Amino acid sequence: MAVDVRRVVEIWNPVGKCSGTGYLVTDDIVLTALHNVLSCGVLEVRGLGGDSKWLAAEVLWPLTEPLPDLEREPQADGALVRITDPGWVPPAGVEPVRWGRIDGGPVVADEGRLSCVAVGFPKSEVRDGIRDTKEISGHIERLTGLKSGGLITAYVDQVAVPGVWAGASGAALFARGRLIGVVTTDRRRDYDGDQLTAVSVVGLAARPGFVAAVGELVPEDVAATAADREGARRTATVYDVEVPPGVNNLPELPSPIFVGRVEVMAELERALSAESQTITQTVHGLGGVGKTTLALHYAHDHAGTYRLVWWIRSDTPELIEAGFAALTVRLRGEEASNLTTSQAAEWAVGWLQTHPGWLLVFDNAEKPGDVHAWTGQLRASGRHLITSRYKRGWVCEPISLPVLDQEASLALLSGLVGGGDEEDEARALAEELGHLPLALEQAGAFIAQREVSIAAYRAMLERYPARAAAAAPGGFDPARTVARIWRITLDVLEQQDPRAVEILRIAAWYAPTGIPRSLFEPLAEDPVDLAQLLGLLADYNMITLDRAGFGIHRLVQMVARTPSEDDPHRDQARILVAREWATELILDELPRDPSGNVAGWSTWRALLPHVEAILDVFEPGEDTAEIDVILTLTGQFLQEQGQLSQATDCYDRSLVAATRLFGEDDPSTLTSRNNLASAYEASGDVMRAIPLYERTLEDCVRVLGEDDASTLTSRNNLAGAYRASGDVVRAIRLYERTLEDCVRVLGEDHPHSLQSRNNLAGAYRASGDVVRAIRLYERALEDCVRVLGEDHPSTLGSRHNLAGAYGASGDVVRAIRLYEQALAGCFRVLGEDHPTTKTVFENLSITRTQQPRPTPPPTPAPPPTAPPPQTAP
Repeated sequence: MAVDVRRVVEIWNPVGKCSGTGYLVTDDIVLTALHNVLSCGVLEVRGLGGDSKWLAAEVLWPLTEPLPDLEREPQADGALVRITDPGWVPPAGVEPVRWGRIDGGPVVADEGRLSCVAVGFPKSEVRDGIRDTKEISGHIERLTGLKSGGLITAYVDQVAVPGVWAGASGAALFARGRLIGVVTTDRRRDYDGDQLTAVSVVGLAARPGFVAAVGELVPEDVAATAADREGARRTATVYDVEVPPGVNNLPELPSPIFVGRVEVMAELERALSAESQTITQTVHGLGGVGKTTLALHYAHDHAGTYRLVWWIRSDTPELIEAGFAALTVRLRGEEASNLTTSQAAEWAVGWLQTHPGWLLVFDNAEKPGDVHAWTGQLRASGRHLITSRYKRGWVCEPISLPVLDQEASLALLSGLVGGGDEEDEARALAEELGHLPLALEQAGAFIAQREVSIAAYRAMLERYPARAAAAAPGGFDPARTVARIWRITLDVLEQQDPRAVEILRIAAWYAPTGIPRSLFEPLAEDPVDLAQLLGLLADYNMITLDRAGFGIHRLVQMVARTPSEDDPHRDQARILVAREWATELILDELPRDPSGNVAGWSTWRALLPHVEAILDVFEPGEDTAEIDVILTLTGQFLQEQGQLSQATDCYDRSLVAATRLFGEDDPSTLTSRNNLASAYEASGDVMRAIPLYERTLEDCVRVLGEDDASTLTSRNNLAGAYRASGDVVRAIRLYERTLEDCVRVLGEDHPHSLQSRNNLAGAYRASGDVVRAIRLYERALEDCVRVLGEDHPSTLGSRHNLAGAYGASGDVVRAIRLYEQALAGCFRVLGEDHPTTKTVFENLSITRTQQPRPTPPPTPAPPPTAPPPQTAP
C-alpha cells in the first residue's frame, strides 16, 4: 500500500498563524510536526476537496510541560492531533496504516537507495492560500540516510511544483508503502536545497505515550527487497509476536500509603516524559529510602502509557539476564522452553529493538556496567528506569532520593498505625528512625500487628536495637528489613576495601552530621587515599559528603554499633574496636589548652557535637583514661565559653573516673578536683569551691611538694576563692606567696607568674589599695604584651583589669580608652558572644554613662582562678 491522499489533511495553527500538513493514522488522529502546533492546544484541520470545511481539533500528544527544545532535540519534532469536531466524518474504505522502519539494517534495494515519497500542501503558508496538494518524491541513501537520534535525511528527486513549496512540514514520509517518518523541513522563500529531514516513527514510538495514543504500532523493516520480505514471511520470524499496550510484570505495591514524594515523582516524570531527551534515568539513595517504591508507583501509574512495562531485578548480572529471559517466556509461552537463559534473553532484546514504546525498570542495580550492557542495545527503542544504591557512572544525571520530611513521616506512621493521641511519640519515633521510609514502614507494621503503643515500641528500640532493626512483622519481607538491606551493601564495600567499612563503623559513634574528614586521616595512606575511601562510601549512599566533612544516617549509626550474631560486620569485637578508634581519633584531634588557645576554638566548636556523642555512649562506670582526658579538655573549653553547668558536669564525671582509674593521690585526680572547684567558683558557689580547693592544696603539697607547678596553681586558686568569699586579707597573703614562689620556681615570664601578678593586683584593688593595684596591673599588662602578644586572652584580660583600676581611681578618660582597646581586641579574637567580651562591653558602658563616678569592680577576664595544667594524654 502507498500513501493514501484521502488521509492527507491541512492543519491551521491560529496562535502561530501558520499551516502545515498532517496525515490520518487512525480515524481521528493526525500525525504532524510538533513545530506546526506549538503553543496551541486548539487547532483546525481540513481534508481534501474544494468544499472541505475547517474542523476543530486539539493536540493529543505531547502534552507534558516543558515541551522539548527542537533546536537541541530535532528528533522530538513530532505530534499527534485529535479531530474533535462532531461534524468530522473519516474517509471510508481506507486500509489501516502500515508502519515501517529503516533502523533494522542497511538499505539493499535500488542500488543502495531506498525510494520514498511524501504528500503535502505546498504554498499554504497562510490560511486562505492556494491549496495545491503535491507529491514529493525522493530517496534515502544507503549509508547516510539514517542519522543518530532517529532522524532521516531524504534527497528530493522530483516535485510537482518546482522552486518554493513551503507548507509540507508534517507530511508523512513513506517508503515501500510503509509510513517511516514525519517531514520536519520544507522549502521556504528562496531556499533551493534538495534534502528533506524527517523524524522516524520508530524514534517517536520510543517516547512514552505515543504508542498508547495511536494503538497498535508494529514497524516493518523496509530496508530489504520484496524477496527478502517474502523469505522472512516463509520463515515466520519470531519477532512477529505482538502484545496489547499495558502488558507488565509489575510486583504489587509494598504499601498503599505513598507520601512525601510529589516533587521527586514530578522530576522523574519529566525525565521520562515524551518531551525529554532522557532515555535512561537512574534514581539513587540509601538502602531503605524508598527507591523501589517510587519506581513501582511510577510504573503502575504509567503502565497504560507504554506498550510494555517490564520489571527486572538487577542485583547481579545473572538476575538481569533472567529478567530478560522471563520476558521471552511471557511473549512466546511454551515456544521458549527449548531456549537457554542466554538465548531467551537475546531474543527478548531483539523483540524490544523491533517493538518500540516500552519501559524497562532495572531495580536495585549494583553496578552501572551490568545495566549498560543491556541498555546500550536498546537506547533508541524505549525508556529505562534504574534504581540503585550506587550514584556514580550512570549515563544520565541521577535523581537523588532523600529521606522523608517530618510531616510525611508522621503521615506514613499515622496511616500504618491509625490515628491516636500519640503524636508526640510518633514525632519522636520518626526522628529516631531518621525519617527512613523502610524503617517507618517496618515500625508501623510491627506496632499495628502487635497492638503495642508507639511509646512501647520506642522503648523496645532503645533497649533491644538489634532485634528491633531486624524484626519483620507478618507479611513483611524478612530480606527487606533495614539491617538486612545494609548488610548487602556492607558486603560489597568489604570486598572493595575493608577500610571503608571500618570508617563507617567508627563514624557510627559520632554525631550524624558535620563529621570532619581530618578525623580519619590516620586510617588512610594520604589525602588522596582518604578521599577515595570516603567517595566509595558516598557512592553507595552510606554517607553524605560535602566539602566540610560528611554525614551519616542516624539509623545506620544505630545498626552499625549494635552487635548481631547473624551479621559478621557487627560482631561484638569489631564494634568495641571501632568505639576505641573513635575515642582515640577524636582525642588526637582536640586542640590542647582550650582556655588560652583561641586559634583552636573553631576546631573545638566543630568537634564538640562528636565529643558529646562519644561521651554519651560510655556509661560513667566504664570511662577510660582517654575519656577522662576528653572530659577534662571539654570542661575547660566549656568553662572558657561560659557554659558553666556543662563544664561542671564534665569535671564531676572526670573526678569520679580519675579516682576510680588512678586513685585519690594521682595528679590526674588532683587536677580533676581542682577543675571541679574552679567550675563551682565561676558559677558563684564559692562555699562549695573552698573546701575542694583546700583539700586539693593539702594533697598537692603532700604528694607533689611545695614547688610543683600544680601546687602553685592550687594555692593561687584557693586565694581566688578566698577573695571571692570576701576574705581579702587571707587572699592577699596567699597571692603574695604564690607570686613569690612562681617567680622563684618558674621565672618572671612564665604564664603562671604573669597570672599570679594579675591576681594579686586584683586583690589589692578589692582591699581598697587602688594605687598599688594599678602599679601591678601596669606591669602585668606590659609583661603579657611582651611575652604572650597583643591578642592573647590573658593580655585582653589584663588590659580590661587595668581599665577597671583606672576607673576606680577616678581616671575615667584613661579607663575608657583602655576599655575600648580591650573591647576591640575581644571582638577580634574572642567574638561578640564570648563572656569576656560581654563583661568588657558592660563595664565600658557603665564607665561612659556614670562619669565621673568610679565603676563597680569589674569581673576579671580571664577569671583569676586558672585551672592547673592537665596531665598529658
